[in-house]
Amino acid sequence: MKNCDGLSRRKFLQAGGLSLFGLSLPRWLEAREAGNVNKDMNCILLWTDGGMSNIDTLDVKPDAPAEYRGEFQPIQSNVGEMPVCEHLPMMSRVMDKVCVVKSIAHKESGDHAAATHYMLTGYPQRPDPTGQPSGSTIFPAFGSVVSREKGWQNAMPPAVNVGAGLKYSGAGYLGSAYDPLVIGDDPNAKNFMIRNVSVNERLQPRMLRRQRMLAKLDSWQKRSVETGAVGAKGEFYRQAFELMTSPAAKKAFRLDEEPETLRDRYGRNREGQSTLLARRLIESGVRFATVSFGGWDTHDKNFERLKKPLLPTLDQAWSALLDDLDDRGLLDSTLVICAGEFGRTPKVNGAAGRDHYAPCNAVGFSGAGTAMGTVVGKTDSRCEQIVGQTNTTLDYAATVFRILGIDGNKEYHTEDGRPVMLNNGGSPIAGVIA
Repeated sequence: MKNCDGLSRRKFLQAGGLSLFGLSLPRWLEAREAGNVNKDMNCILLWTDGGMSNIDTLDVKPDAPAEYRGEFQPIQSNVGEMPVCEHLPMMSRVMDKVCVVKSIAHKESGDHAAATHYMLTGYPQRPDPTGQPSGSTIFPAFGSVVSREKGWQNAMPPAVNVGAGLKYSGAGYLGSAYDPLVIGDDPNAKNFMIRNVSVNERLQPRMLRRQRMLAKLDSWQKRSVETGAVGAKGEFYRQAFELMTSPAAKKAFRLDEEPETLRDRYGRNREGQSTLLARRLIESGVRFATVSFGGWDTHDKNFERLKKPLLPTLDQAWSALLDDLDDRGLLDSTLVICAGEFGRTPKVNGAAGRDHYAPCNAVGFSGAGTAMGTVVGKTDSRCEQIVGQTNTTLDYAATVFRILGIDGNKEYHTEDGRPVMLNNGGSPIAGVIA
């Protein structure tokens, strides 16, 4: 599926992110170094690729003129002051688990990748036409910062993207060592498995022979090389082997172990099962899991496309995730964010669509000590401007870092040694953290 940038899922997988195929995993491990702090909070990001229409979802304006409010009606949620769109009935029953933030704005309405960079790093940067950032400084996305700060645990990588869609989610100046691992396979497919993690049984003997050979090489290396890249290479290949054969990794991807009723609750589609997989990944040791929900670039047929499949798919998966995490006692330690790169124009265009609109957006925060059941910020009667409290994307990033226990004032360095602040001037958004 493409948005107006014309960037397909296939091109994304070719150009952005890492893959669990061939030798890419060991090479990635070879480049990576891991930190080991702030382990207690994890994050699941539900990313509405293309930009979710805020006025048709979480910031409804029933009293606006028809050309603004559109076709949908609001419904009351289980929190009186938080109405939602009529096509989010499941979310209406769990809005006591959501903090809706309407105060975040940025200045990039034209380009999806640049806007994504804004919303996943806090900083502006204009990527090139392929979706790869260009310019003097490319900043690390949240998942990559988590990778740098927290590192691996239980033989699981720190950051994983499930599905294609994000136009930028890389490590920027931190280097590819901290890029997220990308899972492009469809978790809703029959006999879903991740190649090079779920190792086919008939390949096990070959894998074990390679491991024994690697052990012999390691022994030789210890005798002949005290330090250096030659010795390190064995360690990275050992980690790759452990990921491919670790019980935690194998179990994380076994969606067939989940009750059929729970799988149905998330939705028997790619996004629903990807969201369920994200929960399993967090349980298994992944620290930051991103799930891509594609198709939200609704320049035409906005209402038709939202009614089916966009809103029902998100409604089912998002609400199921919040209930599931809560039932398992994981919501207190898992930040759930639902966001996109920008909102949509408040006025409907001539193609019954809505265009890009960065001045107003709506982001949902849940769990991890957030002020659930509240609304932060306000927009005017037509959803054209923020009224009162306005926050930058640096504030948004500072909020995420604070919740995850990461020091936003930390100084990093680019590859040429230039110092860069992780978050330069942002402050956590007032009212989001309880």
